[in-house]
Amino acid sequence: MKEIDDTNRTADPARRRERGIKAYARIFDVPEKDVPAAMAGRVGPVFAEEAFMSAGGPAWSHPALTDRERSIVIITALAAQGVAGDRLDSHIRLAQRNGLGFDALTVMMTLTANYIGYARGSQAMEAVQRVAGPDSPTSAPNF
Repeated sequence: MKEIDDTNRTADPARRRERGIKAYARIFDVPEKDVPAAMAGRVGPVFAEEAFMSAGGPAWSHPALTDRERSIVIITALAAQGVAGDRLDSHIRLAQRNGLGFDALTVMMTLTANYIGYARGSQAMEAVQRVAGPDSPTSAPNF
């Protein structure tokens, strides 16, 4: 595999923070200007700044993955850790905006449950049903 030089995208802390704020604005579907205060209110200002720096790094913008593929990875990781509630719901909504419809999310969670266990898999599937299911208010078209 060819190594990709990410030095230009990660060297400048101000630009990295800005990219992190943009990433969180996409995740939570809120205006960028509201992200710093919302994150600081949720996790405190020190943790929020660290989160912006992390999200501004190459993993969130590297061209080797599409936003759709990132959504698959993140939802799978959250489900494997047993994360539920608003965190998982936000990433399911982002996945919908990134092209994953209810059918794709359902098959993804069914497959994932075989590897992470049915307790965590069904917990994540409940979130998929609630957020993206046919009866959900935010349901996007199936792809």
